[in-house]
Amino acid sequence: MQKILVVEDDVVINQVIREFLSDHGYEVTAVFDGKAALEQFRQQQFALIILDIMIPFVTGLEVLQEIRKTSKVPVMMLTAVSDEYTQLVSFNHLISDYVVKPFSPLILVKRVENILRNSSNDTNIRIGDVTIQVDKGLVYLGNEEVNLTKKEYEVLHYLAKHGRQIVSRDQLMLGIWGYTELDSRVLDNHIKNIRKKLPNLPLKTLVGRGYQMEVV
Repeated sequence: MQKILVVEDDVVINQVIREFLSDHGYEVTAVFDGKAALEQFRQQQFALIILDIMIPFVTGLEVLQEIRKTSKVPVMMLTAVSDEYTQLVSFNHLISDYVVKPFSPLILVKRVENILRNSSNDTNIRIGDVTIQVDKGLVYLGNEEVNLTKKEYEVLHYLAKHGRQIVSRDQLMLGIWGYTELDSRVLDNHIKNIRKKLPNLPLKTLVGRGYQMEVV
């Protein structure tokens, strides 16, 4: 099930989008401001982010700019702002679509399907000589497939999706296991096994801060 982050401060619109997407088989996380949007982005992996511009604390454009520092995740701007400048700034930050309110929820779902269909054609993440085929859940070292466990793959994919962003241990445990009250040895063993199976993986351990992946 593909996960979508909806960032919309209007309670009614937020609920409508959430219900329509859920009815069409998507797993939806809904937030109401820019600060919460960035927190969710750093904690989870999303197939798509639907982002309003006029939201509290951190504007949608600022959220978009922050996301683009580390991720190429598809972003759909959904807003009442229709001026040319705002649209140009949004597209310059590689958004996938720009939808102006009011909108048809059914058409919105079709736009979402189109974005995800197109983005699925480029789902490989390359880190040095390691390739992650996200759509198939496979990992290759050069041309040879590497057998990772489910959790090892999830940890590797989570770190790779965050690019060069530093990922804390708590953030990683929350993103993969759903809680931070995890025996630290569990995470350590997964990292150890990943490094053993992928010896040239450019994964740094930053003492007291977490991990950082050098994604090519």
